Amino acid sequence: MGQHYQIQGLLCLVVILVLVCIGMPVNASDPDPLVDNPANVKSFTLHNVFRNANVTTGPGGVRAALSTSNFPASIGQGITVVRFELLPCGVNVPHTHPRASELVSLISGGPMQVGFIDTAGEAHFDILYPGDATLFPRALLHFEINLGTKTASFISALNSENPGTLIAGASLFRTPKAVVATALHSEAEVLEKIAKSISTNLVALQLANKEFCIPGKNVSLGVFQTGDLMP
Repeated sequence: MGQHYQIQGLLCLVVILVLVCIGMPVNASDPDPLVDNPANVKSFTLHNVFRNANVTTGPGGVRAALSTSNFPASIGQGITVVRFELLPCGVNVPHTHPRASELVSLISGGPMQVGFIDTAGEAHFDILYPGDATLFPRALLHFEINLGTKTASFISALNSENPGTLIAGASLFRTPKAVVATALHSEAEVLEKIAKSISTNLVALQLANKEFCIPGKNVSLGVFQTGDLMP
């Protein structure tokens, strides 16, 4: 009889552990809404996102991000959207979203090279044409560059109302010089030159140097036009 109760107790413990494990992914994302309209707004449409969203213009194009401040209907829904108009050789520089996975869909223009680096250091690159979509897993370093001759119009959807954006280059140069020099195996003079060239507008789209990108030329999975991965 005692052994019977021990087995029952063990089964109960296993069930509890399974339920906890099932619930863990839910806790890692935005909480589920408890009402239909947490913000109690009247309109669920944002017209003209390139005027009414958070618009950032850079050398590489225009970025228009929805947020809970300019689109209150998104409060509590666990999603946000960003619209992009990426010029030829425009670059959305390597960055991460600590709190969200991202789905990118190319509407027109390009082609556009996209990719991310996983935690094993493996590069996952691809070329998008209009009608294509790609996924960047949560918190992994990723980028987009327009290799074509036409402006790339694309949409980014993220599964958090506050995904966060951490720019790789700018973040690296916020660390002590000794740390940056060690990471890049560079001298102080070189580091200072690079630091001065980094845009102060962190989310602005940049433009690739003609040494690395010529619109419509060398559309490949390599790094810009070299055809090779960085060592």
